[in-house]
Amino acid sequence: MPHGHSHGGSSHAPDAHSSHAGHDHGAHHHHGPARYDRSFALGALLNIGFVVVEAVYGLLANSTALLADAGHNLSDVMGLLLAWGAAGLGRRIPKGRYTYGFGNASILASLANAMILLIAVGAILLEAANRLAAPEPVGETTVMAVAVVGIVINAWTAWLFMGGQKQDINLRGAYLHMAADAAVSLGVVVAALAIRFTGWLWLDPATSIVIALVIIAGTWGLLRDSVRLAMSAVPDGIDLPGVEGYLAGLPGVAAVHDLHIWPISTTETALTAHLVRPGMVQDDALLLEISSVLKDRFGIGHATIQVEHDGSCCRLAPADVV
Repeated sequence: MPHGHSHGGSSHAPDAHSSHAGHDHGAHHHHGPARYDRSFALGALLNIGFVVVEAVYGLLANSTALLADAGHNLSDVMGLLLAWGAAGLGRRIPKGRYTYGFGNASILASLANAMILLIAVGAILLEAANRLAAPEPVGETTVMAVAVVGIVINAWTAWLFMGGQKQDINLRGAYLHMAADAAVSLGVVVAALAIRFTGWLWLDPATSIVIALVIIAGTWGLLRDSVRLAMSAVPDGIDLPGVEGYLAGLPGVAAVHDLHIWPISTTETALTAHLVRPGMVQDDALLLEISSVLKDRFGIGHATIQVEHDGSCCRLAPADVV
């Protein structure tokens, strides 16, 4: 329940109607992110096992495409473990200096995930370039068999995260990793078939380069969105002009200043705003309405509203408000 404190002509509603449940960053709101602990555990275990198998048979078959995919899968395991740990941290109760909790760990995890993928891409491109200069024979039957197993494992793991990837960029990172791997494994199968029928050994490293380009294409959006969240930009799906227009149109509001909207996790958004309401009295009912509308219409669950009688009581007010 929001509350206000009259002081110097202003009233405050700290964290009005706040909730630690996640929400959609759009006009529609859902009832908290599902826990994906089981999905993370299954995905990590399956992929650790597959990385070992793929690396061993990649060496036996002398396939850079298979080894490149193994390296990519290893980065995915690291990414899954990172995302899983961040999701767990995000559920911890706020304490000490971490007054908003540890939700930002999920943002850092999504950023680290994108960087790990790009580092893996660099290693793949380097090895592929070496093999293009000196192509070597490949055991295409072994390559195809292992890659088919990879398609099944990666597609199933991606499916585990499909339900949450639209609401949580951290889960989206896990989903993109696995979906890209399934596509990459399919490419390896096609390349092995082509080598069998044509004898073109350069197809194996060429496939590695295509794999790297696919990873870059899928990772760029994740990296961009992660950097934005890490820089406290307004999350995608939040209608900033709409929020400002709603607050400015409230009864008695003459001006809105110091409006800030930022992510406190990959699923939660916070807002602070100063409303200038000349001659108006403390109105707890309005504060409750504001917090409810911000939550239900705009997907902002942590709202702090400061109400001022005029701009002169706030040192942050711009000159045209004072």
